[in-house]
Amino acid sequence: MSSFSPVHFVMHFPKAVPGLYPEAKEKKVSRVTQFISSGTMMLSRLMRPMMKSRMHRFATRVEQLPDLFGSGSDDELLLQARAYGQVLKMHGFGQQALVKQFSLIREVSFRQLGMRHFNTQVMAGWSILHGQVAEMATGEGKTLTIALPAAAAALAGIPVHVITVNDYLTQRDAELLRPLYKALGLSVGVIIQGMDADARRQAYDCDITYCTNKELTFDYLKDRLTLGNHPGGLRMQMHQLYDDTSSARQSLLRGLHFAIVDEADSILIDEARTPLIISGEQQGNFDETVIQHALAAAREMKEGEHFQVDDALRKVELYPEGEAFIADRYTQQISVWSSLLLCEDLVQKALTALHVFKLDEDYLVTEGEVEIIDEYTGRAMSGRQWSKGLHQLVEAKEGCALSEERETLSRISYQRFFRRYHHLSGMTGTANEAASELWAVYRLPTLEIPTHKTCIRDYDYCRILPDRDKKWLHVVERVEELYQLQRPVLIGTHSVSSSEHLGNLLTDAGIPHQLLNARHEADEAAIVAQAGQRGRITIATNMAGRGTDIKLDEACTDMGGLYVLIVERHEAKRIDRQLIGRCARQGDPGSYGYILSIDDPLLDERRIGVILKSLKSLLKHVPLLLHYFGPLLQRMAQLKIERMHYKVRKQVLRSDQDLDRTLSFSGYSE
Repeated sequence: MSSFSPVHFVMHFPKAVPGLYPEAKEKKVSRVTQFISSGTMMLSRLMRPMMKSRMHRFATRVEQLPDLFGSGSDDELLLQARAYGQVLKMHGFGQQALVKQFSLIREVSFRQLGMRHFNTQVMAGWSILHGQVAEMATGEGKTLTIALPAAAAALAGIPVHVITVNDYLTQRDAELLRPLYKALGLSVGVIIQGMDADARRQAYDCDITYCTNKELTFDYLKDRLTLGNHPGGLRMQMHQLYDDTSSARQSLLRGLHFAIVDEADSILIDEARTPLIISGEQQGNFDETVIQHALAAAREMKEGEHFQVDDALRKVELYPEGEAFIADRYTQQISVWSSLLLCEDLVQKALTALHVFKLDEDYLVTEGEVEIIDEYTGRAMSGRQWSKGLHQLVEAKEGCALSEERETLSRISYQRFFRRYHHLSGMTGTANEAASELWAVYRLPTLEIPTHKTCIRDYDYCRILPDRDKKWLHVVERVEELYQLQRPVLIGTHSVSSSEHLGNLLTDAGIPHQLLNARHEADEAAIVAQAGQRGRITIATNMAGRGTDIKLDEACTDMGGLYVLIVERHEAKRIDRQLIGRCARQGDPGSYGYILSIDDPLLDERRIGVILKSLKSLLKHVPLLLHYFGPLLQRMAQLKIERMHYKVRKQVLRSDQDLDRTLSFSGYSE
């Protein structure tokens, strides 16, 4: 990343970077740098009032200019946009030229889409161009907002990547804004799962490319395999000049210039717990006989005697008695195993497959194949596998045919990848809780954007029940009440299994409903389009938590708008806030409530520690205290898991950096 100065976040604009594959050089983070970072974080907070004042003045100037472009023809506006783009490219993003460019883009947006950016959206666009994370409340129009900085940068000759959390939002947002970009003379590419290399290369060659974080990062890793560990240098330039089949021409991306990360906290924080790994098929170390023996041994082992399950870290730890059991099994079946170390490793993974990874929560079985469910988006990740035999063990557990084992070819953490962009920025509705980490890891300051209209979201109530059975009965009763009022309801669950269990209960109660989970991705657009209609009941996993715009029928406005009912809290409060944000958008009415139990997955006794376990036991035996202490227990469990996830993210980054140093002698670490 670029070097930091006290005014870094005030005047940090994107710029065109020469080279065949430019990317920022990663800075080494020392203790001194971390100490300075904590000081500059405090400085950035002190300067927020000044930044907000500048932002408001800029938006006011932009709003005062529409008359300058209102009388021009579409062709004249196109020529003016290109002219302003050249000014920005040659002289930088000065206020005067940027005000005109933003105002022109607003006018073109109104002509092509019928939507003119509000002043709050102009503020957010200004913040993004300054290398910040703009915190816009849900429903404030982040999709349209992104067009301002994306188009302004692209017109200045800077390749732009707009990064979203899933394929649905990638396609939706790109197609919505395509007429605007086309009228400005800009090309738009879309990267989604299943595209071949030529189609991807063509999409990345566009002025603005919409893509998901996973597809983008995997494409980058493919380029690293093709180009080597240091793309962009003299070697690539020589190859391009003298070799038509060179690796430089085979790369997918054009480098890492300017990234706008939508739902920045989800991508840069939540998903940073797991490194991205690209793998290839290899001759397997484990044939089906070995896999089945490992599963058989694991099924005979007893939790609490041979092993313990750490649900928080999602792993199994062996006791000495468990190691002795495996050693004895190895001695009995020495012809099956090549070594005791391999036997212990595979049986431990078999325990993980049996006790940690759950059907319809962590994965689906579709047409005889195991598909991993993305824990952050709730979507199935077709073609992805767990590594080192774990995926094959899950397949054997479910009676599926075993797939080929894969070996790691390249890997990188999200933290290291995104820090390689020359200009990184983003937006989200829930940045406040993650502000410190966004600054410490990515040097991204956050700036809160005011709402265009006053939010009239009402909090209904929070009911905590002593067990899950009572909770589901109460949920059905509450949904039936809302259905009788013909009010649209969005019910948020944590997993596919929970959503389908509730769906069965509603069916038994005669309440019509729609399911939105990993099994129904193909119907997502249609389900979302109908979710705001009278009497519509929609049960959703966190697929509906980010970027989903539920439009209300006019008749529903008088009923109080969309009702969001959360029946299982997520591991981070920010994700709950995102789901709540589906209601009361852009001045519409809406309300939300909770119906939970102290037996919910969040409060699994293997995750919450001794103190919270004692409080949970007390509440079970004294139900009268549930109303007062139940919400506190749930929130304390969230905080414990959030802290644990933060430690995991730090460890992922540290491990990635250690691996880089360890393998630096070979020239390849990714």
